[in-house]
This record gives sequence, structure tokens and C-alpha cells, in this order.
Amino acid sequence: MLFVGDDWAEDHHDVEVQDDAGRRLTKARVPEGAAGIARLHAMVGQHLPEDADPGQVVVGIETDRGPWVSALVAAGYRVIAVNPLQAARYRERYSTSGAKSDAGDAHALADMVRTDRHQLRQVAGDSDLADAVKLVARAHQSLVWDRTRQVQRLRSALLESFPAALVAFDDLDAPDTLELLAKAPSAAEAARLTVAQISAVLKRARRRKIPERAAAIRAALRAEQLPVGPASTLAYAVVVRAQAGLLTALNAEVARLEEQVEAHFGEHPDAEVLLSQPGLGTVLAARVLAEFGDDPKRYTDAKARRDYAGTSPITRASGRKTVVMARYARNNRLADALHQQAFCALNASPGARAYYDAIRGRGKSHHAALRQLGNRLVGILHGCLKTRTPYDEATAWPRNVTLTPAA
Repeated sequence: MLFVGDDWAEDHHDVEVQDDAGRRLTKARVPEGAAGIARLHAMVGQHLPEDADPGQVVVGIETDRGPWVSALVAAGYRVIAVNPLQAARYRERYSTSGAKSDAGDAHALADMVRTDRHQLRQVAGDSDLADAVKLVARAHQSLVWDRTRQVQRLRSALLESFPAALVAFDDLDAPDTLELLAKAPSAAEAARLTVAQISAVLKRARRRKIPERAAAIRAALRAEQLPVGPASTLAYAVVVRAQAGLLTALNAEVARLEEQVEAHFGEHPDAEVLLSQPGLGTVLAARVLAEFGDDPKRYTDAKARRDYAGTSPITRASGRKTVVMARYARNNRLADALHQQAFCALNASPGARAYYDAIRGRGKSHHAALRQLGNRLVGILHGCLKTRTPYDEATAWPRNVTLTPAA
């Protein structure tokens, strides 16, 4: 077998090839792209017989995505995505001085997959459709997070210059709120808004009880507040108008990406099983599929899926002391989606609600109970995907289900 360490950068890769004994056969710096892949194949071909199986080549690299990784997988190599934190800890075996180089990192990666590949995760062979779902689902989630950050910035600006707006508007990223703030970003401009102008904006946003809501907004915007200097007022108005415009654009792009998420996810064969799970709508289900992938051989059992999801706890035992803790080294995108699923499942599934109430009855906090519920829902999802069976409430939550200490 051959073991390849690949320390990648934006425009090049430092590569080292080792044999079974850990002897360095060759090393080089190759460029990113088709020319670099061809050079890497040539380096491997010099030490691998022509009739050998490409699966005899094991590649260690600190990423699991991108055209370079896809090319390695397509060549038939066994590609292992090494966590950068694991690689850093492993590198300390060679040097305690803190010295570091790209060539040294490639050597450490090659040695790591040679000695410890049985404890590392091979890059999953997800389908092209699953990769497409991952791209649009992650882009959509990133835009939602960006929108939340922009809303907080807008709120901060209003709190310092125009606090009456925070009383008038409940949802700062709503279309009618953004349109009104763009028209009147300061207290003086807002005081000149008429009921008719506010009603027209609410009508375009398809709000209900428009006369009552318009009157309440107008009264709140005209409420007395502490004065702000004229120059500062003008400056804050510019900031608020800019934030409102940015949030309007973000809303449009989030909606457009959501349509793409629904379109790509709807074509996947696992969509029916995922949508049958309690608490999963189209967007959340797409995020779960994107982060778990669709390689049927990736998770050997439900525990492996729970561990990857970060819902299963970790145990620290030393001598007579044993502590069970939440797992925070995890895929944060997947953890966020599963946490939301657990919360939504409280209303969608009587069994999930009873399970949550039982955990809360033991004195656990709300978030701890949701983590345990999410852990069980991941196990249920694994069984449904393995048997290609939609969710069934009676099967998932039998009457004699009990809470075990390991929960």
C-alpha cells in the first residue's frame, strides 16, 4: 500500500508518499488544478504496479470537499479527511519546539493515515444530488445567519438614535418594517408619516387589521424620546437606511435560495423519509440531508450517526469520578438543525412530547431535554433511512418506552 499526505493551500499542495514501513518514497509541491492532479497521479504511479487496485492508495488531507478531493475519490483512492485539530496534535509527536512547515505537515498526514487510518473517517461517497443540496442548504443557512447579524446591528442603531421604532415594530426584518424605516429612518421623519402612508405599506405587506395597526404604529413613532444631536441624527439616519436596504436585499436572496433548496431536495430519493420525521419541514430536512449525506455505508449504526450529529453525550471517567457531558465538538450546522427539529417535534409528535416531559420531570433543563430528545430522533431517523420506511408514531414511541441512564 501507499500512503499520501496532502497539505493543501489555495494554489498548491505539498505531497509526500510513503510505503508500508513509513519510508518516504517521494515528495513534491504540486499546483492546484488539473496539472497538479496529473503530477500526483504520476508520483503514485512510479511506486504502484500498473495492475494494482487504486484502493491501495490512502490519502490524508485536512478537508472533505472541493474539486481536488472529488478528483482523488474519482481516481479510486481511499481519501481520509483529517480534522485539523487532530493533525495539529499528531504533529506534536515529531517536534516539541513548535516548528512547522508545509512539507512537515504532509509528512505527518502521511504517517497518520499509515498508522491510525482505522480510527479515522473516510470521505463519504455522497451522490452529486446530495452535494447540490448541501451547497444550496448551506448557502441559505449562511444568509439567514447574516440576516440575523444585520438585524442586531439595525436594532443597535435604533436603540441609540430612535428607540420608539423598537416599540412600534415587533419584527425588524419584516418587509413593512423595512419599507417604513427606509422612508423614515429618524424620529423627525417618522413623526411626519400619515396614517394613510403607513396603511399603504401594511397593505402591500398583506397585514391584517390595518387601521388599528397603522394607528398604533403612528402613535408609537410619535412618542416622546430623549433628544439626539442634529449631526448624530443625520448620521444615524444614513446608517438605518443602509441597514434597511441591506436587509431588504437579504430577504429577497433568502427567499430565492429557499426555492432552490426546495427544488433540489424534492428530487432526492430520501426526501419522503426525511419529511415524514416529526419537526422537519422542507428547509430543515434539506439541512439534515446535506450534513448527514446519503452514503448508505457511512454510518455503521445509529450510534455512529448520533456521534457525528453531536447529540450523544461524552463520558469522562478517571478513577472514581465519572462525568457525562454534552458534546460540543460537532458539526454546528447539523446540531442547529436537529435542535430546531427537537423543538418543533414537541407539537408534532405526542411521543416526543411525552419523552421531553419525562426528562424535564427528572430536573433537566429545557436545552438538555431537547438534546436528549434530538438524540433519540436521530436514532429513529437512522432506522427509517436504513429500512427505507417513513416515520410511524406507534413504532417510534411504543407505550413501554422508558428513560435509561444513558439517555
